[in-house]
Amino acid sequence: MKTLLNPIMTERSFDLLEKENKLVFAIDAKATKAEVKDAVEKAYSVKVESVNVINEFKRGKKAIVKLKPEFEAGKIISDMGLM
Repeated sequence: MKTLLNPIMTERSFDLLEKENKLVFAIDAKATKAEVKDAVEKAYSVKVESVNVINEFKRGKKAIVKLKPEFEAGKIISDMGLM
């Protein structure tokens, strides 16, 4: 099972990125908070402070991941080529 499907870049997620150091990902429907945390930490070599999971019935499931202050969410997004 692939936990992280893709990053979500909308106006709201961009505001979260800039103001609160958070990333937003579409995730597998069966993924848990712990699995999302482990996947983000392994994939991007960062430490995660918290994970919030949101079920969107028609669109699937997404996770809002807050990084620890010593890591920059903006750097991760720019390394992915999304910014």
